Parts: sequence; structure tokens; C-alpha cells
Amino acid sequence: MASNQSQGADGDSREGTGRGRAPEWADGLKQLYDAVVEEALPDSFKDLLDRLEGVPPTRGTGDRKDADT
Repeated sequence: MASNQSQGADGDSREGTGRGRAPEWADGLKQLYDAVVEEALPDSFKDLLDRLEGVPPTRGTGDRKDADT
């Protein structure tokens, strides 16, 4: 009789995940992502965000060039 469990490469049985073990490069990618997230914003980007916060939104002005004609 067939079982709903699959067996991973290391012999562990896994139920219902539909996935085996993560690929080898996944840990390195996660470490890179975490390092980028923890980096501080450059001052020029912070200045840009501060300037944009002071600009009122321009909704409904009809000035969009990509509007349907």
C-alpha cells in the first residue's frame, strides 16, 4: 500500500510538505538577504525620502500620459 510520506535524502520522513530538503545554496542566499536588510540606508536615500514626505500626492489631476485614450 502507498504511503503519503516521502523520505528525504537524510532519511527523515516528511509529511504533507511536498518538498524535500532545501537546496544547498538556500542558506547562503538567506545569509546574503539578511545582510542586505540590516544595511543602513545611504544618506542620499534618506534625504530623498524626507523630500518626498513633504510633497502632497497628485491624485485625480488627469495629467497622466499613460491614461487610456
